[in-house]
Amino acid sequence: MIGNENYIEQNKNNHLCFLLGNSRYAVNTSNVLEIMKLPALDYPQKLPNNIIGLLKYNNFVINIVDIRFYLDIEVTSYSTDNELIIVKTDETIFGIITDKILGIIPLESSNIDTIPFVDNKTIIDSIYKQNQETAFIINIYSIENRLKQTIKSADIDIPSLFPNDEASQNLMRERTAAIAAKSRFSIISGELHAKKKLISFNLNNDLYCIPLDYVKEVIKDTSVTSIPGTPEFIEGIINLRGDYTTVLNLKEFMNIKQQDKQSENGKKPAIIVSCNEMDIAFLTDKINELFEFPEDKIKDTGDGYYAGEFILNDIPYTILNVEKICTDKKVVITDM
Repeated sequence: MIGNENYIEQNKNNHLCFLLGNSRYAVNTSNVLEIMKLPALDYPQKLPNNIIGLLKYNNFVINIVDIRFYLDIEVTSYSTDNELIIVKTDETIFGIITDKILGIIPLESSNIDTIPFVDNKTIIDSIYKQNQETAFIINIYSIENRLKQTIKSADIDIPSLFPNDEASQNLMRERTAAIAAKSRFSIISGELHAKKKLISFNLNNDLYCIPLDYVKEVIKDTSVTSIPGTPEFIEGIINLRGDYTTVLNLKEFMNIKQQDKQSENGKKPAIIVSCNEMDIAFLTDKINELFEFPEDKIKDTGDGYYAGEFILNDIPYTILNVEKICTDKKVVITDM
């Protein structure tokens, strides 16, 4: 096996799943720095066929790769809907382009099959199978090794794969400018370990975050079964692979005024958190992005259900105190 010798052990943890074409892939969330919509990339002269462009990220110029080149799969055109996953190893930061981010799921080790005869050119080293769905687990350390190698230039015009209409170009440039604005938080040696990894979401129009350490899974469409006689803040329960999990309506629980009652109907995204040996689903209005933020830039509020706050790109974010919420007596008493 190549790369980090603990990589298969890491595969037992949460993974960020994504689509490329009709196939599902996954990378360990411990290696993920951020996800973002496709920005404008630099493409100076000719790059190797494993690199589709360069991006200035946190004062580094990082490579963006399309793993289809490694897998000998046809590479189709990109659009402004494509998303990037920014990942890190012990030595490198780079981006992986995807068609769509599917969410975070826990991979059970019993459902992971290791691929035999893996060599230093193989970027997929195991397969996850569950409920007739398959996800190919990416070994980012293998990609790191490939990035160090000189590879023949692609027999394809990479810039022609990107949208060239004015509206798309302007949108991607705006995204690049937003990334550059975040780069004012400079990274020095070892500072990656002084950052807090967060997942952001909406409650009404306000932005909140949860530390990724507590996140067990992310579900985009939650089908909730109501339970008669429970408090207003208990939305009901959901069935996750045979296990029932309580769904907490955060707005009801924290007395956040509902802006539009009609919008509360139907399926909503939820974040499954694990705290003090208890799993609970936090109902949200919209799940946004996964990113890192310097811990020394976070203001500690220590105010009830709120653990801290910070401003990113002139937008305020509030970090929830997951342990305070999950250990609240009214939550513990009504846990299913």
